[in-house]
Amino acid sequence: MRQRVRWWKVLGLAGLAGVAASGVVIARAERRRRAYTPEEIRDRLRERHAKAAGSPSPADDRA
Repeated sequence: MRQRVRWWKVLGLAGLAGVAASGVVIARAERRRRAYTPEEIRDRLRERHAKAAGSPSPADDRA
């Protein structure tokens, strides 16, 4: 019986550590995402769209 209780504790602590690690990863990604200005986001989306569509990027038109 004592061995079974120990395993449940280990599994519970492992699960708790997993949830905490997931929260750290999500928070880091959110901070990175919010670090861009709206104009930078628009430019990046336009470049990705142009690349996906096969047309030259907006940066190429300006040059």
